Amino acid sequence: METSAMTPDKELIDERALSKLKWRCRRGLLENDIFIERFFRRFQSSLTVGQGQALSALMELSDSDLLDLHLERKSLDQVIASAQLSTDLNRDDVREVLCMLKKPLER
Repeated sequence: METSAMTPDKELIDERALSKLKWRCRRGLLENDIFIERFFRRFQSSLTVGQGQALSALMELSDSDLLDLHLERKSLDQVIASAQLSTDLNRDDVREVLCMLKKPLER
């Protein structure tokens, strides 16, 4: 019998994990909180487990590095080079979520 387990890039994040992720994403800089709040308003209903993991990896960054990424003052490669992190951010899923974070609001 074949079972089709969904992969993290397809499986939607459940409510409990989403709640934990939102708590994990609380930041010290109001500007970061605004970007992240906007992200959740737009994408929480379609957020996958993989995207949640990528967002959580981005939360390893300092507030100033995260804001530099939001405002495009630094590229992800520049932040990776300067930050000493325990997580690997040089991944496609992280870049995808970063693009989602920066996506302008539609009018």
